[in-house]
Amino acid sequence: MLDIIEQIPDGLLDIPLRDLHRILPGPTLLHLPGRKPEPLFVSVILHGNEGAGFRAVQSVLKSYSNRELPRALSVFFGNVSAAREGVRRLPGQPDYNRIWPGAEDNSLPEHAMAQAVIGEMRQRKVFAAIDVHNNTGFNPHYACVNRLGQPFLHFARLFSRTVVFFERPLGVISSAVADLCPAVAVECGKPDNTLGDTQAAEFIEAGLHLSEFPAHALPASDIDLYHTIGIVTVPQEIGLGRTPAGTYVQFEDNIDHLNFRDLPAGTRLAHAQRTSTVPLLVRDDEGRIVTNDYLELRDDEILTRRDIMPAMLTLDERVIRQDCLCYFMERMRYPVA
Repeated sequence: MLDIIEQIPDGLLDIPLRDLHRILPGPTLLHLPGRKPEPLFVSVILHGNEGAGFRAVQSVLKSYSNRELPRALSVFFGNVSAAREGVRRLPGQPDYNRIWPGAEDNSLPEHAMAQAVIGEMRQRKVFAAIDVHNNTGFNPHYACVNRLGQPFLHFARLFSRTVVFFERPLGVISSAVADLCPAVAVECGKPDNTLGDTQAAEFIEAGLHLSEFPAHALPASDIDLYHTIGIVTVPQEIGLGRTPAGTYVQFEDNIDHLNFRDLPAGTRLAHAQRTSTVPLLVRDDEGRIVTNDYLELRDDEILTRRDIMPAMLTLDERVIRQDCLCYFMERMRYPVA
C-alpha cells in the first residue's frame, strides 16, 4: 500500500488536494535530502478533508525550489483516496490516524503500511516529527504531545502556547513516532482557514532550521498546558437531531463555540428524548466508561456534572459518527515531574 519516492513528482507543488490522486495514487512517503541528514518527518492528510498540512508542504517546498533544504525532509501523504472525495475517510476504511504502532488492532493492511513508515523513519534517524490536522469546530490553533519531556514541550511551543497532552486515542502517528524523536501534532483550525495553512508552513520551516532542542525547562509563563481526560462519543443507535422514533440528542446550536472554555457544572450541552440515562459515552484514558462522572440527565437536558473544559466539539454529523463529539480536558500544573 506504500509508495516510497525520493524526488518531487511533476505538478505536486501546484495541484489542488482533491486532484492529488492524479499524481500520487495512494499513501506515499517522500524523502528529500538536506544539509543535515537526519530528517524532519511531516505527515499530512491522514484525514482526507484536512488540507492544511498538504498546502503547507507545498508552500515550503516551493520556497526551496532553487536551494538546498536546511535539513532532510520526509513527508507522508496519507489517505489520498479520501482526499479525492473531500472526506475524513471512505466507508470501509480505518481511520488513518488510528493505525499506527500501539493501536488496539493491527491486523489490517494499513497497519503493515504504518509499520513500514515507522521503520523507514527509524532507519533514517528521524530528528523530529510534525503531524498536521484541521478540525471542524471553533478551536484555537494548538499543539498536542504524547510525552511531557522538555524537547516535546519546547517543540510544541514553537507552534502555540496552548499545548494539549493526550494518551487516548491509541494508534495515532504522533505517539508512534514519539518513541524515535520529539513529535508534535498540530491543530490548524477549520480546513478553509488560510491562517492555519500559513502557521503550519511556518512551523515546518522552523523544524527544518532546528539543530537541537533546548535542555532547560520551558518557563511556566510560556505555556498553557492541558490534559485530555475523556473522549465523548455518541452511540450509533442514538439519533442526532429530532427523529420520529427512538432516542435522540439535539445539541446546542453553538456548542462548538464552547471549545477551550471553562464550563461550570450545570452547563447545558444538549436536549435528549426517550431516554432515562445520558445517551452519550465518556471514556477515560484507560478506556473505562465514566459518563456519570462528567454528565447527568435532568428534565431531558444533558448537563455537565462537574467543571470541565471541552476541545474539538463539533456539529459535523459525519465527524461525530466516524470519530467523536469532543474531548474533555483539565488544566495541568506546570512544570510537571
